[in-house]
Amino acid sequence: MSAGPVQREGDPRPISSPGAQRTPDFFLAGHHKSGTTAMYEMLTQHPQIFMPELKEPHFLATDRRSRFGSPADLPTTLEQYLALFEPALPEQLAGEASASYLWSRTAAAEIARLSPGARIIGILREPASHLRSLHLNYQRLQWEDQPDLLTAVAASEARREGREIPKRCPYPEMLIYADQVNYAEQLRRYHEHFPREQVLILIYDDFRAENLATMRQVAGFLGVDETFAFRALDANTTTKAMRRQRLDDAILSTALGENATARTARAALRAVTPRRLRRGAVTGIRRKLVFGAPPPEDAGTMLELRRRFKGEVEAASEYLGRDLVALWGYDRLG
Repeated sequence: MSAGPVQREGDPRPISSPGAQRTPDFFLAGHHKSGTTAMYEMLTQHPQIFMPELKEPHFLATDRRSRFGSPADLPTTLEQYLALFEPALPEQLAGEASASYLWSRTAAAEIARLSPGARIIGILREPASHLRSLHLNYQRLQWEDQPDLLTAVAASEARREGREIPKRCPYPEMLIYADQVNYAEQLRRYHEHFPREQVLILIYDDFRAENLATMRQVAGFLGVDETFAFRALDANTTTKAMRRQRLDDAILSTALGENATARTARAALRAVTPRRLRRGAVTGIRRKLVFGAPPPEDAGTMLELRRRFKGEVEAASEYLGRDLVALWGYDRLG
């Protein structure tokens, strides 16, 4: 297939097409914390499907910009991005999974420019549960410094203006929680660029309850063998909670060399320990000492979030022609 240029936001020069390199046939577009990792891993089981080992290249979400420069393991040019799909066999469909693509305001148009015949798969999750999982995950990543979910959601407008951004958060746009659950708006962006038969929107509850049946539906949508015996995977998206913020600050300060003492300790560690082992050690220490089981849902918080986002659920229900209001209990909020 021939790929057109993908223009990076803020760069006046188009990235030139490398010619006949393989482009993706489908995109697992998200959302975060909605079973996309389990679906990605199940899709890799199918012999007629190729997906690169790098899950979430995020290349076509050009509005997902890091404050700290591009991560070393992510592609920054079209050539690097398309190289991810070179190992695909001619008879295989090539796909990728970037959970930011459904949230992104630019990804739908960029995907359409690169691969107009591509098929799009999205997964929607009940908004309050979705935002709670995101908040826990952002705390674990040290992207979020507000321990209270409602306070974090209330900070969305300040963060939209570039204020109240946690120092370690590379992607401030991801902390605008309200934008994450504008489901009808997100779906319209894709339908502006793709006919409806090329877009499959799944509901997280269905994937959790009927794991294999959902995968057969996805296989049929992609046009591969629906009778393939997928190995079921748990689509549970429970996130570990931050238990010891100060301890994690100390661990990460040392790992990142954020002050003179930390830089000295980091230099000593680097002198005697390979990079792979250092990363593994930091991850292991944080997993054992810093994180723990998430606290129970706070009923008052969840009720307030559901009341706030009921309009979004009603809009998504109308847009999809499915009663998500009743499915997610938004008709019983009192």
